[in-house]
Amino acid sequence: MADGDVLLLENTRFHAEEEANEPGFARAMASLGDLYVNDAFSAAHRAHASTEGIARLLPAYAGRTMQAELDALSKGLEAPEHPVVAIVGGAKVSTKIDLLENLVARVDSLVIGGGMANTFLHAMGKPVGRSLCEKDLAPTALRILARARETGCTVLLPVDGVVASEFKAGAANAVHDADATPEAGMILDAGPRSVAAVNAAIDGARTLVWNGPLGAFEIAPFDAATVAAARHAAERTRAGALVSVAGGGDTVSALNHAGIAEDFTYVSTAGGAFLEWLEGKPLPGVEALKAKG
Repeated sequence: MADGDVLLLENTRFHAEEEANEPGFARAMASLGDLYVNDAFSAAHRAHASTEGIARLLPAYAGRTMQAELDALSKGLEAPEHPVVAIVGGAKVSTKIDLLENLVARVDSLVIGGGMANTFLHAMGKPVGRSLCEKDLAPTALRILARARETGCTVLLPVDGVVASEFKAGAANAVHDADATPEAGMILDAGPRSVAAVNAAIDGARTLVWNGPLGAFEIAPFDAATVAAARHAAERTRAGALVSVAGGGDTVSALNHAGIAEDFTYVSTAGGAFLEWLEGKPLPGVEALKAKG
């Protein structure tokens, strides 16, 4: 190669040594250059040869995109301006237990929405009808609520919901209080009083961290709560009153659906890495860069 040339290698995961973080493979890659720049936050949670191993062998730096991501995430949880509100939604509690347990110790208010809120409502003895609900995780939900009380974190759960008898576009629906979900009904979105409570929490916050929708946003009219809260957060961000950081695949889709992704302070497209950051786990690719000072 001559000065100014760029060489693009094939996907390193075609090699078994990559995911095994095999030292010889890392050394072979390191022999190709004089310094290492990692600009892939989305792969930073992987301790692979190209993300962690090579960084130990060369002068190593974060690229500008990685730097922007780390700066935004620092403002979100590591050194945020309080009060901090976290919105966590999505289908299942089982995929976000570590995340919830980390957040209740670090944020001032935690909004729980989407299908996972039904597990908490069920754990509190409220009817959820035929809604998506991991009933076996009721003890886990109660443990998280108890931990929130210990740390002084306010947990906001839906106080009403948009209920339908079937999950399809334009399905007939009605708003019911959280204590009165019909036996044959499915909670598919947060209701208007719940949205008002979420927006009030956003009004009182200086920092917002968002992961996961508040309802089944993919199908109208069950996108209303997610869209309303997202647009309210975007309005507060545009006004300079809020630092808003969001991430995760469904979250990015939901914010794009609401038409306001560009208005948030930062939207991360990293799925697994963003979730592990929310869980408070060290990211090997980032830790390797930090070790180089």
